[in-house]
Amino acid sequence: MDYEIRKGDRMKVLLGLSGGVDSAVAAYILKKQGHEVVCAFMRNWDAFANNDILGNPTIQNDICPQEQDYLDAKAVADKLGLELLRVDFIEEYWNDVFTTFLDEYKRGRTPNPDILCNKYIKFDAFYRYAKKLGFTWIATGHYARVAHEQEGSVLLRGKDDNKDQTYFLCQIPKDALAHTLFPIGDLEKTQVRRIADEITLPVAKKKDSTGICFIGERNFRAFLQNYLPSKDGVIIDIHTLKQVGTHIGVLYYTIGQRKGLGIGGNMGPWFVVGKDVEKNILYVANQDDQKWLYSDRCLVTGVNWLEAARPDGDFACTAKFRYRQKDHPVTIRFLDEDRIMVYYPQKVASVTCGQEAVFYLDEVCLGGGVIDDVYLEEESLNEKIKRYAKQ
Repeated sequence: MDYEIRKGDRMKVLLGLSGGVDSAVAAYILKKQGHEVVCAFMRNWDAFANNDILGNPTIQNDICPQEQDYLDAKAVADKLGLELLRVDFIEEYWNDVFTTFLDEYKRGRTPNPDILCNKYIKFDAFYRYAKKLGFTWIATGHYARVAHEQEGSVLLRGKDDNKDQTYFLCQIPKDALAHTLFPIGDLEKTQVRRIADEITLPVAKKKDSTGICFIGERNFRAFLQNYLPSKDGVIIDIHTLKQVGTHIGVLYYTIGQRKGLGIGGNMGPWFVVGKDVEKNILYVANQDDQKWLYSDRCLVTGVNWLEAARPDGDFACTAKFRYRQKDHPVTIRFLDEDRIMVYYPQKVASVTCGQEAVFYLDEVCLGGGVIDDVYLEEESLNEKIKRYAKQ
C-alpha cells in the first residue's frame, strides 16, 4: 500500500467514518501511522423525506439508523481525538444511485446498489469533496488493498477471503483509486475486532451493517413497493407450461431465487429461471429441470477496466457473477471500449442481468461491468425461455 511505501511521509487523509467498526479501526491505523487524519460522515438517505417510515422496524424513538450511525461515528472520532465533518450527498444518491436502482428493477433486472454507491458517492462525490477541502488522499474501511505503482494503481483482493470487497469496488474511477487508501485491507475481520476491543472503541461490539448501501436493513419487498407498485401475475412451470402459483410482481424476483415463491406441492424446490416483464409472467423450474438456470456466455456493458491497457483478442481470467460466489474461469473479449463478451463453456448457473461481472487475474481485480444479456447456445436465455413458452 502507498502509505506503507511512503513510511516517512505524513499524508493528509479524509476518511469516510460510517459508524461501524471497520472504518473506526481504519481511522485508528492511519492516525497511529502518523498521518494527518480528518473523518467525515456521509449522510445519503433521508428516510423521513423518502416515504420510508411505515413498516420500517429499524426506526425507534424517532431516531433513524443513519442518525444512530452518526452518533456512533462521533463517539469514535472523540475517542481517537479526530475531527469529524458531516456532509450530505442525499441529492447525488437519489439521482445517481437510487433512481438507477429503480430503473433497473423496472426493466426486470437485479441491480447492485452497493456498487453504484461506491461508484457515484464514496469514490466520486466524496472524492471531489475531499479534493475541494485540500486533501490528497481519501480512505475507507473496505476489505481491499491497493498498490500505487508508477504505471498506475492496482486494486487487489483483501487478505480476508471471507470479507474481500473488491467485487463492490470494481466500478471505482481510476483517478479516485490513485488517491485511495484501504488501511484494513491486510487484516482479517477477527483482527479488526480485536484491535477495536483492545483500544476500547465504542463500536467494538457493534454488529456489521447489512441491507442496501446507506439505506440499511429493510423488508425488501415492502420497501420496493413504496416506489414500484406491485402487480399480481402467474407463475408458470417452464417444463409443463402450467400455472403453479401466483406472484406479486415479476420485478421483485431474481433469477435463481428459491425462497419466497409460495409454491406448494411435492414437486419442489422451485427456482426462478426467467421473467417476461411485459406480460408479468414468472417462469420457474423444479429441482429436476435446472438446465434453464445455466448459461455459457454473457454480454457485459459499462465496463470499468482498471488495468492500464485493455487486452487484445481473447483473454483468460476468472470472474465473479455475484458477491461471495466462487471465481469461475472465463475467456473475455472486448467488443469495443466498454463492452465485453464473456465465455464460460463449462456453464454457470444463475448469471443474472443487472448484476455485476467482476474480473480477476489472481489477486488483481481487473474491473467489471453490468451483465446486460445472458446466452445459452448463442441465443439469449430469456428469449429462449419465452420462445419455448409459446410452443
